[in-house]
Amino acid sequence: MKKKLLYIFCALSAMSGSLVSCSDYLDKEPDTELTTDMVFENREKVYQWLAYVYNVIHTPDKWELKTDGYEVFADDMTPSKRWQQWDWSKVIPKIFGQWTINSQWDANYWQMMPRYIRHGYIFNNMVKAMPDHDLPQSEVDKMKNEVKFLTAYGWWQLAENHGGIPFKPDYIAPTDFDLADLMVGQSKFDDVVDYCDKQMLEAAMALPAVYDDPSKYGRINRIMALTVRSRMLLFAASPLVNGNPWYKDYVNNEGEQIFNPTYDPQKWVRAVEALKLCIDEAEKAGYALYTEQGPNGEIDPFMSTYNVHIKRWSEGNHEITFPVTKNNSYNFFLVKVSVREYGGGCGLGVYQGLVDAFFTKNGLPISDPNSGYVEDGMSTSVDDRSDITNWEYGTGKPGQVTDRGTYNMYCNREPRFYNAVSFHGAWLAVGNRKYDFLYNGRDNIQTSSPHDAPQNGYLARKGLNVLDNNLTGSITPRQGFTYRLAFTYLDYAEAVNECYDNSSSRQEALKYLNRIRERAGVRQYTTADVSPMDEKFIHVDDTQAELRRVIRAERRVELCCENNRWYDIRRWKEAENLPEMCGDDYGMNFQGSTPEEFFKRTVFQTRIWKRQYYWMPIYIDEYEKNPNLREAPFWVNENGN
Repeated sequence: MKKKLLYIFCALSAMSGSLVSCSDYLDKEPDTELTTDMVFENREKVYQWLAYVYNVIHTPDKWELKTDGYEVFADDMTPSKRWQQWDWSKVIPKIFGQWTINSQWDANYWQMMPRYIRHGYIFNNMVKAMPDHDLPQSEVDKMKNEVKFLTAYGWWQLAENHGGIPFKPDYIAPTDFDLADLMVGQSKFDDVVDYCDKQMLEAAMALPAVYDDPSKYGRINRIMALTVRSRMLLFAASPLVNGNPWYKDYVNNEGEQIFNPTYDPQKWVRAVEALKLCIDEAEKAGYALYTEQGPNGEIDPFMSTYNVHIKRWSEGNHEITFPVTKNNSYNFFLVKVSVREYGGGCGLGVYQGLVDAFFTKNGLPISDPNSGYVEDGMSTSVDDRSDITNWEYGTGKPGQVTDRGTYNMYCNREPRFYNAVSFHGAWLAVGNRKYDFLYNGRDNIQTSSPHDAPQNGYLARKGLNVLDNNLTGSITPRQGFTYRLAFTYLDYAEAVNECYDNSSSRQEALKYLNRIRERAGVRQYTTADVSPMDEKFIHVDDTQAELRRVIRAERRVELCCENNRWYDIRRWKEAENLPEMCGDDYGMNFQGSTPEEFFKRTVFQTRIWKRQYYWMPIYIDEYEKNPNLREAPFWVNENGN
């Protein structure tokens, strides 16, 4: 049995293109190591094996950043370019066009996911109840369904990143396999999605929505599985992979098209149904948008949109739908957004495009003439919103959002803006003072450390507990999570609008979109005729295109810096149309020593985008080992056309 399982390891490694030497394992003396039979007769080792399969779930990239790199690849967060000489060397160069089939990627899904999947298959084949050792059949059944989801999730993450993958699920190689049989080519993308859909749904409906035992928090449950499944089906329905003519000539070793070039509207139907099931099951189990009340007894948008990223499930934050309870890398994020005075790197900013994307406090985009937005000059009054909030992270005084002398660009903006962006003159709560980003100012020491300074006049703030002090180690315990209910609401709104082009579907989409806006403290949308100055509603045209516009605008701000933007701009085929993804990137002039010099839109870097970047390439060594693999679209000639 032990040798048989080692052959499984070799087989799946070959499928992944990574030919690990099996002789290294088979040559070991049997009596010097555990057999797999012995492992699955020991309760503790069963859980250790299960924990390894859980490595399919990785650290939330909004905190780690330099491993998957999704936030860096997109246009929300921008790290100091000079950090590439250290541990960012496999992420930062890629946004400047230094990305080839020889480029390494620390996430390394191509090699690692098949290992976790293999362990999952072995687990579900070997695990058994041990009633005398506190491992009842009911627990085994739950574990097997968790693993059913995890193995499907592993396959999906491979497909989401690489598109065409060698796919042979539920396969255990025989002991007398022929190596040539294991040189598996890539499968159709839709075949992978169909398999994962079935596995995830079966696992989800066999698992509880919430575990009664708090010690099991973070184990796969129904809502976690349904959330991932629904987002997978949303991706599969989107323009990148649903009838995209770009890939009509991309075929596997058997001549089959990996991506179906024919548009299938039924994929949107599947996405809508999956998302609605997820929402219904979540709400039935007590999941809800996180809110806090303000002084007037209504939703406090400042504290609600701040603490949704701070509070844990046990503290009443039941918006978290996919918690991550291990590998908490919040401290890494904290270091990168903290100023030097408090032990930080002070170089992880946000793009000017994200700053501009946030609405004004009346809920309109800054481009709207009725928004009240003013860019130049300094404010002459305090923005006091103490009637709705006790939030004190604007000026240090409860309810005050911006002080006199604040650059007008940052005044009269919606609550989410102030919880997502640190700008010059914003309140540095841990220091009980304002941020000073002027050239060689207190928080922009360019002469002594140009790499550890704001590169474009901003620091990322979303998810930061503003009182945490990296220098002293006074850091609030945090709950990592990948998804929250707001993701699913906005996913559903988009899918409904794309699926059914009629007025009733648009009202359904607006219902969920407006729940997000209500919590954010901005006016809600309506297709009814209202005055532009109506205090509660904003009119939008009753068309699919207009709903698409406002839904995408809402996703940009509500889900920013949460490892979502890369997912969106890829599946929409929009990356190449976004100026900050393929051209000059602006911010404030970080070399300005006076406010007059500093507050000018200034280019701080220029990015390069090529069409092949929509998919991760297969590292050249992998398809040289397996001649049946075909490189991801446009990567071979690298012309991006």
